[in-house]
Amino acid sequence: MKLSREEVLRIARLARLGLGDDEVSKLGEQLSSILENFEVLKQVDTENVPPTAQSLALRSVMRPDEVTPSLPPDEVLANAPRKEADCFRVRAVLE
Repeated sequence: MKLSREEVLRIARLARLGLGDDEVSKLGEQLSSILENFEVLKQVDTENVPPTAQSLALRSVMRPDEVTPSLPPDEVLANAPRKEADCFRVRAVLE
């Protein structure tokens, strides 16, 4: 499906794109090529394919939470540049 120059300009206006003359012709060719690919896809027989939102079964890739003991404060703060009691000391971000 070949898009006319007016159609390309209308699409660019809807997308709020400012295009030069060379960009209009280049975008027109690219959009026309994309639409031609969709025309090919329209010819695929999908009569016996049930509608679906996912092509693969969903599964969780997260591991289950496990309760483990925390590190002692001395180990956590061992490499801290500044510390105060059992806390990290940082410069104030807000006044």
